[in-house]
Amino acid sequence: MVPSASTPSRVVSWCLPGISLATVLLTGCGGAKPPKNSGDQSLNHAAIERLELRIDQLERQLKDQAPPSQEIDPKAPAGPIRSLTLRLGTDDDRLRLYWADGQRSDLLCSQEGKGSWACG
Repeated sequence: MVPSASTPSRVVSWCLPGISLATVLLTGCGGAKPPKNSGDQSLNHAAIERLELRIDQLERQLKDQAPPSQEIDPKAPAGPIRSLTLRLGTDDDRLRLYWADGQRSDLLCSQEGKGSWACG
């Protein structure tokens, strides 16, 4: 078979789209980002400083609004409770707390209604 005059043009027309696509992909993927303007960086820095200042203001407001710490009652033992005992229907209706350090506390109870008791 004798090659026709149109054979080289077929090869070029078949390769040309592939070469064009490869060129577009290589230039699109490997491009370096342009450097940021110093104006953009200074705007970002100023925005960050404003946010930090606002955070500081909010933290101060929260600190000022926080309730004062309550003093610890010297009568109440510190530490976890080991167990509780509730006595009702006796002469001394009470809730007794047994503390892990061996101490105990009694809270007097009174009937507030049918099936309701209040202790403390």
